[in-house]
Amino acid sequence: MAEDIVSEEEEESMETYPSMYKYIEKAWEQPKEGYLKELQRKRLKQWRRDDNFKRIERPTRLDRARKLGYKAKPGFVLARAKVRRGNLRKKRPRAGRGPKRMGVKKITPKKNLQWIAEERTSRKYPNLRVLNSYWVGEDGRKKYFEVIMVDPDHPSIQNDPDINWICEKDQKGRVFHGKTSAGRKSRGLRSKGKGAENSRPSKEKTS
Repeated sequence: MAEDIVSEEEEESMETYPSMYKYIEKAWEQPKEGYLKELQRKRLKQWRRDDNFKRIERPTRLDRARKLGYKAKPGFVLARAKVRRGNLRKKRPRAGRGPKRMGVKKITPKKNLQWIAEERTSRKYPNLRVLNSYWVGEDGRKKYFEVIMVDPDHPSIQNDPDINWICEKDQKGRVFHGKTSAGRKSRGLRSKGKGAENSRPSKEKTS
């Protein structure tokens, strides 16, 4: 009977508390509030001075990186990329035409900026394959993303059953085929079922 009686202190110690990842995730829901507000302000001041692509040792958002497949082991590489915000800033034509026909404003790319950042990072590091990416900040001129890349020739990657699928030949240049999460979103592949019959161009239309 004595073993069945549990003190209040032991009951409190047995309660399940949110993990560290939950606290990180909750903080990043509103990055302009709380302790992240001042931290992000200092980060952005430094990131503006950095190059367009910068290798980093550890992810800024550990919870998001882990959800997208990142592991803290050899073969995984992280890089922070920045992309200019806004439309394509077309040149104003010299020939005369009405304002409606100028074709200067509201001309936007068909890809989202995150996908563009992944493609540029892949060209910067051609020996690596892009796994995924996530948003880490933005200011008035730039958006910043951290790109998760994998070395397909590394033994620790080839021997890992969770990630060695990326070593296959058909995964070469996967970011340019829109196979990442940002690429699939930009291609309209997030929705399935009724109402999304024509969103997959690889499927032949039947009359």
